[in-house]
Formats: sequence, structure tokens, C-alpha cells
Amino acid sequence: MSGLARDAAAFKTALHRQDYTSWHSQPPGLQPQQPPAPAGDDSKKKKRPKSSTSILLDSSALGPADTGTGTNVNTQLVYLVNHLKQNGNPMRLQDLAILTNTPVDVDKVLLEKFKAHDRVIHDPKTDLYSYRHDFNVRNKAALLTEIQRQTRKGGGLSVRTLKESWKEAPQAIEELEKEGEVYVTRTLKDGQMRMVFWNEVKPTEEQGGMPVEKEFHDLWHGLEVPNDVDLLKALASEGLQATASAAPNVKPGAARKKGKKSAPRQRQVRITNTHLKGTIDLSRDYVAPGAAPK
Repeated sequence: MSGLARDAAAFKTALHRQDYTSWHSQPPGLQPQQPPAPAGDDSKKKKRPKSSTSILLDSSALGPADTGTGTNVNTQLVYLVNHLKQNGNPMRLQDLAILTNTPVDVDKVLLEKFKAHDRVIHDPKTDLYSYRHDFNVRNKAALLTEIQRQTRKGGGLSVRTLKESWKEAPQAIEELEKEGEVYVTRTLKDGQMRMVFWNEVKPTEEQGGMPVEKEFHDLWHGLEVPNDVDLLKALASEGLQATASAAPNVKPGAARKKGKKSAPRQRQVRITNTHLKGTIDLSRDYVAPGAAPK
């Protein structure tokens, strides 16, 4: 027993001399314990990292990602035609492919659909592609010629349509209006140009067409139309009478005659079962034997 006691004392002495500066060498029972956090302090709690599943769900909630011009041939065709329309100038096929991010220069199906589009014009000499507008106007003279052609047909031209064909069309229309070559209709709200018509009557002193002076404008707009009661009194004072609206002409045959309804016509019964003729009267309802007739 004395030997065991000496070994135990030597072990305790060596244990006290051991350096515990590193936490790896500290036994579990001798590690310093941190004080527990208060129950109401939630701000010091560690946040659980998001799992991969939650990250995928968050990204899917944002909707599909923008893939540019898409992969469908028809979608890429729409991008090509719209870009050609917005550009307004002839373009090479390679430039269209780069600017629209479409494989139109290598995809044969897309290229055939692009060439066959009714709004695409291909010049085989220069190998350039351009957009086919409703009106081919590039200057003020061509614009006036197109307005004259449409006015002779009985109608005007939409300023918006002309602007799509030529971006400088609104400025040219304003110049033509000042020169007296065209008439322009505008919106009441903001005064934007809507339709343009050719002025067939040139503003000259011999033929007319000169703008009315401001004095007459003010006199015309200064007149007030009286209400119905005052208008009738004014007509009566002058010995006149308001015109009554004409009654609609009713055709004689259109009016229905009032009276008693006529009795329904009795149609003649056609007997088809001729082989039963003489044995059964088919024009009467069947009555079972022994039953009283109704």
C-alpha cells in the first residue's frame, strides 16, 4: 500500500507541474466554463447558416433569369426585326448577329425566316438588310408627295406612322404647316400632332386660303348660343317657329291589327296505315276496352 501511495503522490505532483496554456492539453474537467447567456438576450444567439435548399428557393422566387434573346427561333426573329426597325439604316448580317446576340449568321433556319419576313428588305448587291416601313420618305419633298397622294384618296396620314418611317417627319410637317402646304390636326389635351392633310387651296389673296384675322376670331368665339327657352322666345318675337322633328313614316303593313286572336287551324290527319282501314279509326285517340271515353 505504501508503494501505491507514493505513486499517487508523484502523479499528483507531476499533474500540478503540467503547463495548460494550450486548450488542446487541458483535460475536459479543467477547462474554464463560460457564464451562461441570459435568457432574454436573443441578439447574441448564433444564426444558423442557410442551407442550399433555402438558397435555391430564394433564387427561384425572383423569377426566370433574363437570357437575352432566348433560344426559340421565333423569339430571336422578333428581336432581329425590332432592332432593324429601331436602327433605321441598312445593316450587315454579322452586325445584326453581334448586336442582337442571335445566331442569325450561322443558323440556316433562322436566316431563312428572317429573309422571308415581310418587313425585311435584302439588297443582294450590297448584302445589307433594312426595315420595310409603311412609307418610304427620307426628305421633305417626298413627304409632301406622299401626303398629297393620300389626300387625293380622301384621307390624311397619321403623324405617328410617318415618324416611324422617318424620324425627322414631325419637324418637316411643322415647316410645311408654316409654309401653308398642309393642315395639321392636334389633340385638345396637349396639342400633339395627330393627322396631316394636304392644303389644296394655297394661301393667296386671289384664291383665298389666307388665315383669318384675330379680330374676327375673337368676334366669332365671343358669340354665345342662348339656351332653349331664350331661343324660343327670340324666335317668337321675330314671328318664327322652331322646326319640329318629323315623325317616322310607318308602313301600313307593319302595324298589327288589334282584336281577337284567330282560332288555330286544324290540319288534316294523314293516314298511312292503310292496312288497318275499316278495323280501327286512326283519327281518334285509342280507348282501352271497358274504359269510359273522355
